[in-house]
Order: sequence, then C-alpha cells, then structure tokens
Amino acid sequence: MPAACAAGLREELLARVWVPTARAASRQDAELAAELAELAALEAAGDWGPPADGGPPADWGPPADWGPPAAEELCGPDPDPDCGPPDGADAWLADLPSDLLAEYLAATEDPRRGVTGGGFAGGGAADELPPGAVLAGLAGDAWAAGLRRLSDDELIGVLRAARRLASWSAALELAAVADLAGRREAEAEAAGASAPGEHIGDEIAAALTLTGRAADVLLDFAIALRRLPATMTALAAGRIDRYQAAVIADELTGLSDEHAGAVERQVLDHASGLTTGQLRAVARRAVLTADPAAARERKERAKRDARVERWLEHAGTAALAGRDLPPAEVLAADHHLSALAGSLRRAGVIGTMDQLRAQVYLALLTGLPVTALMEHGEPAAGCGELAAGCGGPAAGTCGPVGSVNLTMPLTTWLGLSDEPGHAAGYGPLDVGDSRDLAARLAGQPGSRWCITLTGEGGKPIAHGCARTGPGLPGGSRPPPRSRASRRRATGGSRPPPPVSPPGSSRPPPPAPMPGVMDWLAGIAISMLETGDCSHPRQSPAYRPPPSLRHLITIRQPCCSFPGCRRPAARCDEDHTVPYDQGGRTCECNLAPLCRRHHRAKQAHGWRLDQPEPGMMAWTTPSGRSYITGPAAYPG
Repeated sequence: MPAACAAGLREELLARVWVPTARAASRQDAELAAELAELAALEAAGDWGPPADGGPPADWGPPADWGPPAAEELCGPDPDPDCGPPDGADAWLADLPSDLLAEYLAATEDPRRGVTGGGFAGGGAADELPPGAVLAGLAGDAWAAGLRRLSDDELIGVLRAARRLASWSAALELAAVADLAGRREAEAEAAGASAPGEHIGDEIAAALTLTGRAADVLLDFAIALRRLPATMTALAAGRIDRYQAAVIADELTGLSDEHAGAVERQVLDHASGLTTGQLRAVARRAVLTADPAAARERKERAKRDARVERWLEHAGTAALAGRDLPPAEVLAADHHLSALAGSLRRAGVIGTMDQLRAQVYLALLTGLPVTALMEHGEPAAGCGELAAGCGGPAAGTCGPVGSVNLTMPLTTWLGLSDEPGHAAGYGPLDVGDSRDLAARLAGQPGSRWCITLTGEGGKPIAHGCARTGPGLPGGSRPPPRSRASRRRATGGSRPPPPVSPPGSSRPPPPAPMPGVMDWLAGIAISMLETGDCSHPRQSPAYRPPPSLRHLITIRQPCCSFPGCRRPAARCDEDHTVPYDQGGRTCECNLAPLCRRHHRAKQAHGWRLDQPEPGMMAWTTPSGRSYITGPAAYPG
C-alpha cells in the first residue's frame, strides 16, 4: 500500500479509537466522582469503616484451600520473542483493539507475502507435478484462494500447470474419440456395412456441438494417434500439448508404421522444448532423412493442389495467398519482394518493411510498375533495379535477390546423396528443392557461397565464404584432372575411403571429388568464438562490419528469443550490453533480435545476458530464466 494511503488509514483508525476512549474516560470520571461522594456520605453517617474493636472483619482473609502461589504464577509464562508489542514506527499499533488491528493488517498486507502457492514456484513440488487429480486440486485451491495472492513466479507455475492439465484433458478426449470410433467400426463390420466409419463424425458433432468439418478433424487426429502411442503418452503426461501432438501426427502422415515409429521416438526427445514451428521443422527433417521417397510423394501430391486463395479478414480487409507451391520458387519470390521493398525504402518511400512488401506484392500481381509506388513515379539514387524494371511484368525470371542462407551437405549439391538441406527462416528442404534453390543462386550474379563446419549437435563452429561455387550440380561435374594434380590436391595420396558411423546401417557417403577438394582448400575458414571470447573480430564502431554481421547470422540465423523464427536478415543487430554502456561490437555481445523482442529486452523487469558467444540467457519479470543457443545445422 502506498505510504500516503497507509498514513490516512492510520489516522482514521486512531480516530476510531480516540473517540470511544474519550467517551469512556468521561463516563469513568463521572462514575468515580459519584462513588467518592457516596463513600464520603457513608463515612459521615458512621456506616462504613473498620470494626470498633479495631480487628478485621470475620470474613476477611484468603479461602481455606488457598495455598502458596506456584512459581509460574509468580513469574508468569516465558516471554515469546515474536509476540512483543510493536515498537518503532509501528508502536501506535499497540493502542488498537484486536478488531481494528486485524482490519489494519488485512488492508496493508502484501497479498503475495508468505503465500506458497501450493509449491508452484520454480523448483516447487507442484511446478513439475504430472497432470491428474492431485495437480488439478492444487491448482483449483490456488485459484479459489485468489491468484492475486501468488507471486509472479508462482503464477507462472500455475499457468504451466494449467497447460499440462489441458494436455491431459485433450488426451482423454482423443482417447474417448478413438475408442468410440473403434466401437462403431467393429459394430459396422459385424453388420457387414460397406462404410464402417461414415457417420462417426456426425455422432461426435452432435455430442460436442461441433460443425461436421470440426468433428471430422478431431476424429482424424484421434485415429492418427492410434499408431503413435508414444505421442499419446507424452500428451497425457503433459510433456507436449495438443498443438505439438497435432504437428507430429501431421508430419508423419504417409510414412510406414516402422518409419513413423522411428521418427516419433526421435522428435519426442526434444519436442517439449520446441514451439510448433520449431517442432515442425525438426519432424520434417527427420521424415526427409528416414524416408525421402515418401516425403517426395506427399509433396508431389500436394503440388497437384497448387492454387491461389483469397478470403476476407475479420477486420474488413482481404487476403490473397498461394498454396502448395514449390519451395524453391517461393523462397526466390519472397527474397525478391524483400529486395524490391528495400529499394523502395532507400528511395524514401515511407512504411515498414512488411507494408512495403505488401505494396510490391500487389503491384507485381496487378501489373503496376514498382516505380509507380514512389513519389512522383521517379526512382531515386540507389534504386536502379526498380528503374531497370526488375520484377516488372515484362522482366524475365529473376533469381533470389539478397542473401539466402541455404545450408546443404556438399554431397547433396553434387547429386551424390539425398541428405536434406535447410534454408534460414523457412526450414528443411528435400534434396530436389535444395538443389533447385542452389541452382538459382548459381545463376544470380554476386551470390555468396559459404561452407559451415559444425560440431556436436550440428552447432556451427567455423565458417568460410567464396565468390564461386564448387561446380554445377547434377551431371555437370568438374572436369577430370591429371593424376599429378589430383595427388597434389589430396596431399600426394588417394583420399581414404569414407566409412559409416559406428552402429549405422546407412551406406557411407561418397568421397569428395578432387575438384571439390581444391575448391574447399581455397576457402579461408574462420573459427567462431565459443567459451571465453578473445575478441579477434571486435570493431570500435557501433555498427558491426559486414563480415561480422555475416558470422552472427550464420551462428544465429533467426531471432535469439526462445521460439522466435524471424530470419536474422530481418532483425536488429542488438548489442546485449548496450554500446553506450560499454558493450563491445563483437561476437560475444551481438545477436539478432526482431523488433518485438528487441523492445521486450528493453522493457521493465526483463534482462538479457550473453554469458558466452551465442548463448542467450533471458530472464522475464517473473524471475524465470530461458536459454537459447546457436542454431543446429543439417549434418
């Protein structure tokens, strides 16, 4: 309670004590005066006083059974050090009767003081308790007692408990739907029905007040989890939520039971700490690795449904989107929009990048020259690509403009393996899309070719760049070289044959071709800083040089906030310790943050630390901490 309010309450309570006290004192004074007058009258009349013989009255004295006092009666109970009268600034509380004292304490008590929240604080007994009747009872008690009485940490614990209980409830609902479906299917088959599951969704829709489509989606989800028992168990235990379970079920569609079980076990190891977007990328990569043919077949089926959809938005606006399009073309188009929007910004057009991208999108689709979006329709300096008509209706096909962070195994680029690649801000790409995008990059002047060396868990440990690629993919391989030059490229001897990892049943990857060895040998590799930073690339300026920015985006291709997947190319280059407070422009103090999470970092109660390069420690106003680290790249 603010000091002014507490002082006002004090004066009010003391007034409520003084007025009755003054009245009682006046009555006592009057009664005492009357008693004294009565005693004086009795004494004057001789009716009061000691007996005439001077001895005490016969009935004066202690009772016959009155023995000597006990020690505790003489000394009183031992004093309680915690129950003494208030002192100091609170001494006035001793003058309050018990009812007013209770009123004051209730009004001024911190509602969160001394409340344990049933163990919901971080590390408490209820913070990680599995969902079920016990957790529901504890959460219900905390809610009934008033959430305002909980600390921020305890409130977060209750929030997490509610999510685990929701997962448990969802698992129960899906189990009931699956059991109902099993019963109806068995009944229909016993009766010889031709379509045993035809009307199960209608029964569910009536029971749960759902549309037919929503009931069918629920039924399909429940049936999909029949062959994913580990996912169902994780959902019932609250380790994943309904949305994460739906991502796993969706991504594993089309796989055989054997492959689905293998992928399920792999993704569930990390699913609890991933957002749905991150989990989808992990699951998709696992599917591409486990059964590339099934993944390609599913993609080809979806591509036959390629379409452009439009619909009304709830705010009265409209939306237009292409669906089931080839990923390489979508990535190229996305970066093309960003490049043209960036040119508009450099030309002085007002608007955020999202707003400018939307304007360019509509201009290209409606046949309007992009230059028409600028004031007076004339390009400014630095906008030559717009003046040249790049991306206009008459222009030819352009490759990806700007920086596309494509990571793929070298053997995939050369057509020697089916390992998937990865595009920052998009996710895993199968071998065909990876090579298509790489071919587009090869056809774009000024493209940068990079190699990223990874360590444990796919974390980047070194990086190098080249101006040209390792040769054309597919059948256009580097020309044969002489035996002598081949020996020079391999150190005078034939490279040892590759071997499979211990315990792996997969065939060993093919050895790099001699021309590729020369290409790799010509790239200067820079080790990324880890652990204690030695600041080899520190800059005295506020803005990091392009080479340093590039290494930061390789280390962290997305925003550094937990779960955020906004590409680093569209994020701020944030100094973890602000530059004006002595923060270095160095790998150990730089990280990409999208504008939203950049503002969150600067908000009251938030804290961001970078204990070692790329390791970001976020502390929220509730006191809870979350750690993010460098990206994991395809191996």
